[in-house]
Amino acid sequence: MNDIIERLTQQLLEENNQLAAGQARTWVELLWEDFESTYAKVGKYRGQEMTEQVVMQYIRNHGKHLHEIIATNPKYKHLINNDDYRKH
Repeated sequence: MNDIIERLTQQLLEENNQLAAGQARTWVELLWEDFESTYAKVGKYRGQEMTEQVVMQYIRNHGKHLHEIIATNPKYKHLINNDDYRKH
């Protein structure tokens, strides 16, 4: 699975040069976990392949704007809006 996350992270970095590599990976992991947990709760989880397709589609549609989102959830804010990340 790490290969899939890495591939999605690279795709996000290609779409958005405003994100540092660590931020991009965090976004991918959050999107991945959100999709999987949502579909698992309703009993419609279809595996990693489906999750990868959905996250890839989200990256293609919204990736270039993810750096503009202000994380308001305190649990994730420090992960996404941290200025300590080095740009790629």
